[in-house]
Amino acid sequence: MITTVMEPVRSGLNGSCGKTIKRSTSGVMTKRATTKGKEEEKTLSGESLEKEAAVEREKKEQSDLEKDLEQMKKEAADNYDKYLRAAAEMENYKKRAVREKADAIKYGNETLIRDILPIVDSLERALDHSSNSKDFDSFVEGLNLIYGKLLGVLEKNGVEKIDAVGKDFDPHFHEAVLQVECADMDDNKVVEKFENGYLLNDRLLRPVKVSVSKHVTNERKTS
Repeated sequence: MITTVMEPVRSGLNGSCGKTIKRSTSGVMTKRATTKGKEEEKTLSGESLEKEAAVEREKKEQSDLEKDLEQMKKEAADNYDKYLRAAAEMENYKKRAVREKADAIKYGNETLIRDILPIVDSLERALDHSSNSKDFDSFVEGLNLIYGKLLGVLEKNGVEKIDAVGKDFDPHFHEAVLQVECADMDDNKVVEKFENGYLLNDRLLRPVKVSVSKHVTNERKTS
């Protein structure tokens, strides 16, 4: 592109005149276009880099999410396996507890029965001996020994007799089957025992059957 401009030119000493000068601006325009193109290329290059970076970030986030998902699936599988094992153990425990409870009920008297068996053996020997002997006193003595062994077994297993005669009547431990008028005893005293009562570790197994006193004066008893 050619541009025409007017510039003053001095000539001589007395004056000046105008001179027409032609200048070319094509070089300036080309330089400006080149600079603008480079700027546009830089802009496009920056945008491309940002897009690539965004894509890479998305890929990384997706990869991280997939890894987290796989980890969570693995943990869920492990937890489910632990749950199945715990459920199976609990079921086995319940079955074992039921079985042990049934065995405890079924064989709960095993120790007591084992202690009683020697007494049964002694009774059998005593009976065999009595059939071949006429010594009644020896037979009675043998029965007393066996009776003492039986009481010892009962005491070993927490069984004890209830003491009653001469005590105040206690309906929690005594069962009155008869009332006896007595001048020498106060009311509601145990006069006689008809059948022994027993406690098992301080719990009543069977009350003792007794007769109970009713106090009377000597004059009333005589009349």
